[in-house]
Amino acid sequence: MITKSLKARKDDLSSPKNQLEFLSEGIFEEGELPYFRDKIAETHNLPFKPKKLEILQLNLGYMCNQVCSHCHVDAGPDRKEIMTVETMKQCLEVIKNTGAHTLDLTGGAPEMNPNFRWFVEEAAKAGIQDFIVRSNLTIILANKKYHDLPEFFKKHNVHVVSSLPFYKREKTDKQRGSGVFDKSIKALQMLNAVGYAQEGTGLKLDLVYNPSGAFLPTDQEAMEQDFKKALKEDFNIDFGSLFAITNLPISRFLEYLIASENYEDYMYALVEAYNPAAVENVMCTNTISISWDGWLYDCDFNQMLELKVNSKVQHISEYNEDILNDRNIIISQHCYGCTAGAGSSCQGTVA
Repeated sequence: MITKSLKARKDDLSSPKNQLEFLSEGIFEEGELPYFRDKIAETHNLPFKPKKLEILQLNLGYMCNQVCSHCHVDAGPDRKEIMTVETMKQCLEVIKNTGAHTLDLTGGAPEMNPNFRWFVEEAAKAGIQDFIVRSNLTIILANKKYHDLPEFFKKHNVHVVSSLPFYKREKTDKQRGSGVFDKSIKALQMLNAVGYAQEGTGLKLDLVYNPSGAFLPTDQEAMEQDFKKALKEDFNIDFGSLFAITNLPISRFLEYLIASENYEDYMYALVEAYNPAAVENVMCTNTISISWDGWLYDCDFNQMLELKVNSKVQHISEYNEDILNDRNIIISQHCYGCTAGAGSSCQGTVA
């Protein structure tokens, strides 16, 4: 099990430039597989454009209490990038005036940002329709200062979206580390205890599933029923929806694919599963992703590859929604991950 980020290990793949070069070479450069720009041109007009902005996704920092093998953020305890109060204040001004209906806080573990609670309190005042915090669950038990997070989330009517790779211990711990499953189960029980996913409370609790290996998610609806049955019977846990998210071939998952000699097979699987219908609703069409230091991206994955929005407005300090809505979306080979099969977004399948 890895214990440090690619960046801390000074791995070549810690460089977004190296990742993009790797993804453009080999089977793509040799013509065995089509570049994504050529594939999408077969079914859609280019340049690829956004639709109505619905979601502002803020990454509050790459620091995390876990070092998961599939993490596209390359998050971990050794990552020190954290959004400052100054950048948070700039984000709050945008939140107050945006046409987006959803605010989505992510990380790392967003709760590890020292100003997380202050920001949630201020952002909640803006009256956003759906206020999401993406939690890895184990953070709730990582330190006693986080033990009251379920009550804090409840107070501000936060929609908790939690990562749980599987409803069995072995698969979860293999992907996320020893003991993660038991801590995740305890955290889910704590959320249920304060009213999350309980009838009549209005407190939303959803789960996120990522495959543990070099394969695509199976049917999201069927998996949701399996998760609900197992978690209820074994642990008396309730939740709302399950979001199945395809692992994109970047960062630590790309490292895994290369090390396990699954890279080419996985890319073939993604390309062969390309679905024009999924393209219509991929998250870059309705989302702006904001990094810990305030730069703007088409999606969370482009953020990790340092592919800033193709616009004269590129930072939160100069945010202009009208100008951003007129941009062209930046695409590359990793985009096959969001357009394969039923498609993938931070809200699960899209087709």
